Amino acid sequence: MPGAPELLVILLVVLVVFGGSQIPKLARSLGQAQKEFKSGLDEGAKDEPEPKNGEKGQ
Repeated sequence: MPGAPELLVILLVVLVVFGGSQIPKLARSLGQAQKEFKSGLDEGAKDEPEPKNGEKGQ
């Protein structure tokens, strides 16, 4: 996990590349993508069949 100085450099680069007006749109789309990813993982876990006796699940 990066420390505080590294995070500041990353945030500065993002600000320069995308511009101040694009940051909220970028954050919103990243949050939505994360939410969809988590719901997809939950659906996949529900659809996965339970292992039978004597079988190992991988």
